[in-house]
Amino acid sequence: MSSSQSIDLRLPTPGCYADPVRAGMDADAVFDGMTEHLFFTLGKLATSASLRDLYMALSFAVRDRLMSRYLTSQETIRARPQKTVAYLSAEFLIGPQLNNNLLNLGIKKEAEEALKRFGIESLNEILEVEEEPGLGNGGLGRLAACYMESLASLQVPAVGYGIRYEFGIFNQLIRDGWQVEVTDKWLKGGWPWELPQPDEACLVGFGGQTESYTDDNGNYRSRWIPSEHAIGVPHDVPVLGYRVNSCDRLRLWRADATESFDFYAFNIGDYYGAVEEKVASETLSKVLYPNDGTDEGRRLRLKQQHFFVSCSLQDMLRSLEKRSIPIQEFPDHWTVQLNDTHPAIAVAELMRLLIDQHRLDWEKAWEITNRSVAYTNHTLLPEALEKWDLSLFRNLLPRHLELIYEINRRFLQQVRLKYPGNDLILRKLSIIDEEGGKAIRMAHLATIGAHHVNGVAALHSDLIKRQLLPEFAELWPEKFTNVTNGVTPRRWVALANPELSKLLDKEIGPNWITNMDLLLELEKKENDSNFLDLFASAKLSGKRKLAGYIHKQTGVLVDPSSLFDVQVKRIHQYKRQHLNALQVIAQYLRIKNGITKNIAPRTIIFGGKAAPGYFMAKLMIRFINGIADVVNADPDMEGLLRVVFLPDYNVKLGEQVYPATDLSEQISTAGKEASGTGNMKFAMNGALTIGTLDGANVEIRERVGAENFFLFGKTESEIMELRDQGYSPNSFIAESIELQETLKLIEVGHFSNGDSELFKPIINILTGNDPFFVMADFDDYLRAQDEVSKAWKKSQQWNRMALLNTARSGFFSSDRSIREYCQSIWKVKPLPVEISCEK
Repeated sequence: MSSSQSIDLRLPTPGCYADPVRAGMDADAVFDGMTEHLFFTLGKLATSASLRDLYMALSFAVRDRLMSRYLTSQETIRARPQKTVAYLSAEFLIGPQLNNNLLNLGIKKEAEEALKRFGIESLNEILEVEEEPGLGNGGLGRLAACYMESLASLQVPAVGYGIRYEFGIFNQLIRDGWQVEVTDKWLKGGWPWELPQPDEACLVGFGGQTESYTDDNGNYRSRWIPSEHAIGVPHDVPVLGYRVNSCDRLRLWRADATESFDFYAFNIGDYYGAVEEKVASETLSKVLYPNDGTDEGRRLRLKQQHFFVSCSLQDMLRSLEKRSIPIQEFPDHWTVQLNDTHPAIAVAELMRLLIDQHRLDWEKAWEITNRSVAYTNHTLLPEALEKWDLSLFRNLLPRHLELIYEINRRFLQQVRLKYPGNDLILRKLSIIDEEGGKAIRMAHLATIGAHHVNGVAALHSDLIKRQLLPEFAELWPEKFTNVTNGVTPRRWVALANPELSKLLDKEIGPNWITNMDLLLELEKKENDSNFLDLFASAKLSGKRKLAGYIHKQTGVLVDPSSLFDVQVKRIHQYKRQHLNALQVIAQYLRIKNGITKNIAPRTIIFGGKAAPGYFMAKLMIRFINGIADVVNADPDMEGLLRVVFLPDYNVKLGEQVYPATDLSEQISTAGKEASGTGNMKFAMNGALTIGTLDGANVEIRERVGAENFFLFGKTESEIMELRDQGYSPNSFIAESIELQETLKLIEVGHFSNGDSELFKPIINILTGNDPFFVMADFDDYLRAQDEVSKAWKKSQQWNRMALLNTARSGFFSSDRSIREYCQSIWKVKPLPVEISCEK
């Protein structure tokens, strides 16, 4: 920590921001803090403390050291008002917090020394105890977490707004090859990183009806009379920047009932009815992404979105009132970023709050809304672009529907001026989808209400303008921009890959962690055999660690010297885990047929969760496990091929997987993946990519060099051409003997204990309409995998390619992404925080 950022701990005044008792950074102070919390907070003596007790005590001691920075950061914003980023996201996959906070405070060594006094020889013993917060599912939530960490590290004032899911998504078990969902009780032992703020709760309404009236000035107005309410109670999580005083916050809303217990119902024997309202209200923050395959599931999902958006906007407006700042200045103090369509209701809710509660006229309210809101699109898939049935929406949010109708009416008037008489374009641009059952298009609402719309990779942003929202892009070309995703190097290199981090510190100094452009210095070492050996040694260390984990969790023994070929991400047909599985079968057949000369020994690792209601994704998991059972039991595969499915893939497991990976599988159908962030984490950690020209793969290949990337597959334009010509997967199958043999082996039940029916749905899709062009890309994928095997056998060449992936990956730091958002979309500046000891 630099002297300009240091805290003066010599001043004896207790209770101030730099209280020497609670903010000391040496091992003695950390030990004293742990001892105090063991005794006073947990009610335990050190002699009888369990590992979990010590984890909690250390976490509380570390949180004490966050508080000076956290409270000073809040006071700095109050004292020096400037624009703050409000990042609205349905997910924040923040991962374990203890190690991250130790790193950012710079006291990992001190914590290790303090733990030794309790008889704990390794910090890892304590870190293993920590539960992962179940606040997200995949890339969307992990991106939000990376962005919050980068905002704090860049000293930009920010609040992340979301839901405090009590049970998260689910824990994944694998039983008989199938995914089994188990409740994620991550809060069962308490979570030391949150600060409940019940005095800042918000009231949110649902249902009911609206009524019109005339206000005191004779203006026509509408009021909403909800039929039910829920209370949102904020729980704040400090988000500390790396070696700075700036500490932002994640504000997560927990749902409470307005009335928890009905004594009358209880007294007449209706025991369930006595707590019915409490149960119904608290369901809002129980679980991430309720199954939207049912009417009740869809209703709950929409209620969740409105709940956290309304609480968050009310919180922002209240913050202005507390500081006596006029509501009209909202855009000067808050910039509201919608992370995908989940928070898109914010456009209508902000209008409601400004018009109905703060009595602004329409034009002023719309100006404030439009100047404040920006929208990030994360997907081109139609099913992920949320649409809400009109009757459901009217029943749940009647006032918002009125406002959306009016937003749409005024917007379509603008469109008519530009395209007079063109009814087709009106139908395409309308917020109300008139096709089939009427529905609200949330992406359209967000696009109309936002001042900027951005994609998350160069290709993705181009496809938004050309395919997804072309009429909007023609109407408002200035609205559309790109900010390629990024990931934080603090968690994904410094924490996850300590061996590589030490090597980087020694070679280019420690500043790479906040200035990833310094990694380019490593290019000078690309022909240095000694350095390449050190780089490979760091990789081997990660592989040995993962091999131990695999054996412990699955019982499968894998060889750390084999090529670790990894595909870990949400299970979905467009991500094409089944394409990878097919090439595993092809490799298996080659080995069985004695064609082993050019095969590199491989450990092929899969990981990821399937949505509970997504049958094909769950069948793909069963398919992969069926292949693994056959391959791993076959003595002919010994030393050549192993297949592993890692259960319950999450951030904690990812920290072991990324450093250990040699080959990163990024094989989605071109034009389907918005960006990806796993591809960036792999590249930073020296993995080579095999992939299509999809999402950020395009930019990764441009940055690391085409010669250091294994490219295959149809391009986005070629996919479109195939589709337009009437794509026939069987024409590709007919041209490929290996593909025919691979499919035949599945059809006869070779990977399903002779059951020829089990995987028939997969075969039917691949040989039927094959929506993600697996058959079209199979042969070229196999060719690229052969190139991988050839490269792997030339170890120094492989190590050089891996080094250049790390050296040229600096662009994909989330610090760069956040700087671009700040400059081109949010128009916000850093607000450095200084800590004094004055009360």
